[in-house]
Amino acid sequence: QVPLVESGGGLAQAGESLRLSCEASLRTFSAYAMAWFRLAPGKERAFVAGISRSGAKQMYTDSVKDRFTISRDNAKNTVYLQMNSLKPEDSAVYYCAASLGGTDWNVPTRYSLMNYWGQGTQVTVSS
Repeated sequence: QVPLVESGGGLAQAGESLRLSCEASLRTFSAYAMAWFRLAPGKERAFVAGISRSGAKQMYTDSVKDRFTISRDNAKNTVYLQMNSLKPEDSAVYYCAASLGGTDWNVPTRYSLMNYWGQGTQVTVSS
């Protein structure tokens, strides 16, 4: 069973919005900090946003601050990424990731700290 399954990707025009979802089949979902990474052609996989296991703290890469919002619903074992004011440079495959441990206020941002990954969902933004 795939531990993380993303959905919600697709095509959008610049300025529009998309909402990504990631449903986890992990036991004790609330024990995991969650994050979104993205992989664009010719670039390395990069951190986009993360949220602590309690949801109390969020972190964003500078390029998406004030446009993207990460949230989680521990009762539904799901993490979301609301993406507003999309730009063509946001086009990438978006991956959900889970990191076990830490504290209610810890948001891991490094690729190497993630224990599980989803299969990715494509987001394409046209100008």
